[in-house]
Amino acid sequence: MYRIIIAFIILNLSSQVITAQDITLFQQFNGRYDYTAIGNTLNQAENNLSQSFCSILPSSQANLTLPTDSTIISAYLFWSGSGPGDTEVSLNSQSIIAADTYNVTYNAGPDGLLTYFASYADVTNLVITHGNGDYLFADLDISEVLTSTAGYCNNRTNYAGWSLYVIYEDSTLPLNQVNLFLGLEIINGDVQNKTIVLENVNVLDNENAKIGFLAWEGDNALNFGESLSINGNVLSNPPLNLANNAFNGTNTFTNATDFYNADLDVYNIENNIAIGDTEVTINLTTGGLDNSGNFRADLIIINNIITVLNSQLPDATIQLNNYQVTCANRMVTVNYSVFNNNSTANLPPNTPIAFFIDGILVAQNQTISEIIIGGEETNQISFLVPDTFPDNFILEIAVDNDGTYNGVTTETNEVNNDTFEAIQLLPFPQTIQLNPLLACDEGYNKSHFDLTQALNQIDTTSYQDFNYHETLEDISTNTSILNPNYYFSNSTPQSIYITATTDVCFDIFKFDLLTEHCPPFIPQGFSPNHDTTNDYFNIQGLYNIFENHQLLIYNRYGTLVFKGDDNTKWFGQINQGLNNQGKIVPVGTYFYVLHLNDPKYKSKTGWVYVNY
Repeated sequence: MYRIIIAFIILNLSSQVITAQDITLFQQFNGRYDYTAIGNTLNQAENNLSQSFCSILPSSQANLTLPTDSTIISAYLFWSGSGPGDTEVSLNSQSIIAADTYNVTYNAGPDGLLTYFASYADVTNLVITHGNGDYLFADLDISEVLTSTAGYCNNRTNYAGWSLYVIYEDSTLPLNQVNLFLGLEIINGDVQNKTIVLENVNVLDNENAKIGFLAWEGDNALNFGESLSINGNVLSNPPLNLANNAFNGTNTFTNATDFYNADLDVYNIENNIAIGDTEVTINLTTGGLDNSGNFRADLIIINNIITVLNSQLPDATIQLNNYQVTCANRMVTVNYSVFNNNSTANLPPNTPIAFFIDGILVAQNQTISEIIIGGEETNQISFLVPDTFPDNFILEIAVDNDGTYNGVTTETNEVNNDTFEAIQLLPFPQTIQLNPLLACDEGYNKSHFDLTQALNQIDTTSYQDFNYHETLEDISTNTSILNPNYYFSNSTPQSIYITATTDVCFDIFKFDLLTEHCPPFIPQGFSPNHDTTNDYFNIQGLYNIFENHQLLIYNRYGTLVFKGDDNTKWFGQINQGLNNQGKIVPVGTYFYVLHLNDPKYKSKTGWVYVNY
């Protein structure tokens, strides 16, 4: 399956392009994945038929319905409109700030230069939290642009709208590859034909292949040479989308025809893409004569493309974990891991691995076992660096490489097989990476660590003593950490270095200090009597750690009496309801619901006894 979604802005004027951004691969997903899309217009009518409005609606909504038992992988919100852009909007009352905004500007003749924008943001966490149901988009404000620049309404290009793409996993789906491309490209009356070639395509099955489009400023009344073709075949989806009027204010997901000045359409392209294809060619055209014989054309701005294909292929990548050198010795021992993460099939055994210095092959190895999807295999190799190379060099390790830069296995991604590492043989050894140390967050990503625990990953019998340093510069100045057994990290993640001395040299090890959210301890009582002891509901390991938590307190009748957060602790006071706000609750048992708002933890419930 290969599915392509192209987001467009379509204007009904011939124009000159001034700015644009090439569409490039933004994100790739491999697995039993598919997508769905929702959205809505902020136009109250089709602006090409009505000039009675020069404003947009304050909000609009759409309903998301995902398949049963599906899992949300990623979600992206797109919004577009007239003007240079509003980068802060809201979705279900939650503020959304654009991760990036693309602009296109054209010369509108007497009305001067007019600019249009398209923004996007990652809203995965919001959609995971909210799930199925209605999504309300609001707070997109382009009123100042529309009122201060008459050209938008004069040219009937006063528009705004939004759409939400959701990539999800479903165990009943075939193994697919999903590629999301972002950018901003354009065709218009001056450039009436645009071709986009998507590469790195590996079609194993074209069943149910589709292509979908999100387009802005499309008008049902304007159909001047608008066409969309895939691999030379013009697409249509009658009666909703005709071959000569692809952008007509429709939504194929809901069969709606009132998606004013926007299109969200899906086409079946099973007969337009073939098994074995390695690329997909998309062609867009605009321009034609109206009933009066005058040439007219739309301006189309391509904003994003999402593709989905049935593609059962592995994806070999390699990581150098660490290496070992000794002073005055040109022998290098490399520890590495081969991964098959972003894949839809197992990586076969005996996949070749090549080691290069300056493009010259110096060693070879191969994988031992079949590596499953998401699996890895760790191995090591030792080889002697020839004297023809300097002491400092770049080591290239390439998986699925037969030693001549040729692969033996077709992969989902053929350009991610290499990793590079700078090696220094003499006199100063290179850093060896260790696994990180993990501790409970004590607040604002700070914690205490026993740095000596990192020695569990090192063969300590090979060294005379160990010193700990905060930076590589500290090694040069012989500045060491005084108390490594009880070290306080003021900000994690933080890197720590160990120098391990031998008879003739020293090795350097590096590891990271990481913190995690550990389960908070919830007491079963407190006494808010202002004696400075146990005066509030002190949930240890909560405040300044689960910074987005919400605490709800109910009395025995189920009435909410207190709502707190990271800045509002419960000292027994009432801050909810119409009566008794600010007063202290009576002695008794109360019930709490603690929403940690952390995907690792479920909400916690229980009781607490208040006594004075």
